[in-house]
Amino acid sequence: MTDLDRIAHLLDTAARTAESVPQVSLETPFTLDEAYDIQHRVVQLRVDRQDVVTGVKLGFTNPAKAAQMGLSDVIVGQITSDMAVADGGILDRERFIHVRAEPELAFRLGVNVNPADPRSSVYDAVDAVAPAIEFIDSRYRNFKFTLEDVVADNTSASAYTVGQWVPFGPRAPHLDISNCGVTLELDGHVVESGSTAAILGNPLRALDATKRMAAAYGFALPAGTIILAGAATIATAVGEHTTVTARVSKLGTVSARFSGGE
Repeated sequence: MTDLDRIAHLLDTAARTAESVPQVSLETPFTLDEAYDIQHRVVQLRVDRQDVVTGVKLGFTNPAKAAQMGLSDVIVGQITSDMAVADGGILDRERFIHVRAEPELAFRLGVNVNPADPRSSVYDAVDAVAPAIEFIDSRYRNFKFTLEDVVADNTSASAYTVGQWVPFGPRAPHLDISNCGVTLELDGHVVESGSTAAILGNPLRALDATKRMAAAYGFALPAGTIILAGAATIATAVGEHTTVTARVSKLGTVSARFSGGE
């Protein structure tokens, strides 16, 4: 077993058992390209268990936060069918280590996109948008990691829920989502508020970033792909709260509920 395989199995086991591990890069340094290689191996282990890749997710889409961390580009991870929870559905708290919630936008592709084709456009392929919540859960102790660590860990992907889809893209050019108000609530109390403009200055830029990163790191973008465009506020620890709700003006609300004790 190679070092990359060993790291992939370690991170996969940490996710399955909800037990954190030390930063793997401290023991075995690896490059960003190798981190994406590890991520693909982590996701393949899920696929081998009959999980299905349902889309991609972007991280570090807040320009100010990215600049603070010295980053010049977004990162990308993969979401799967086992991570999906229906709007209003229930999540088992015990499957997480230290879960945090982020209010986001989700885009859906109506047709295939070839990331390697310079003529292709992700925006032209989008047929709908929806409010969404992503639940991130780093497999590393104390949520401490390097850029390479978090990419290898599939950018902390853990669970997500998507609200009602609204027609969008070339078929609905009248809908402007560039600066929609966003709130995140825990048990009915607003804990964070922001705007979709926090996503790369305009969430449509997340679509261009998706194509660029997909071409660079070998991600497929078939019809039906869900794109989680990045957080509109900072990530918030769920803690002992039960119900998490995101509200996005013009698009509506989405929620999920936690069961089980900590």
